[in-house]
Amino acid sequence: MKRAAWYLIAGTVAGFAGVLGLHGRAAPPVLVAGPKSTGGGASPAATPGAGGGARASGPVQPTGPARQVNGVVEQYGYGELSVTVTVRGSQITNVSVPLLRTAEPYSQQLAVQVLPMLKSEVLRAGSARIYAVTGATYTSQAYADSIQSALDKLHIK
Repeated sequence: MKRAAWYLIAGTVAGFAGVLGLHGRAAPPVLVAGPKSTGGGASPAATPGAGGGARASGPVQPTGPARQVNGVVEQYGYGELSVTVTVRGSQITNVSVPLLRTAEPYSQQLAVQVLPMLKSEVLRAGSARIYAVTGATYTSQAYADSIQSALDKLHIK
């Protein structure tokens, strides 16, 4: 009986320590596409003494005429979607979803919640290489694939 109580106490302490050890750690996001390659080596900004010239402050303003193109309609496990990408020069300035068809109301509700997150990821990354939203992996993949097809039509990597 004493031995069983010892195992119970030891198991409880170990479980409690495990919960405390993992508390506060967020799960790593799932990548839809790999990270951008920086071409190898350190960037000039990270290299001491490199660059030495004056630097512009603030975000770089896109140049050139705005171009808009539709991505292909992507089928995924819960429906289909297509995106429209707006670029100025080679910078993505806007993304919209003119086509979203889902198989069920829950998928529609999930997509409506997820699409703004995916849009901000694309605008932040400036490409289709974005993090998937947990719980909406198929939607995230279809979104990224449609974005990439639009960028391919524009000859933008």
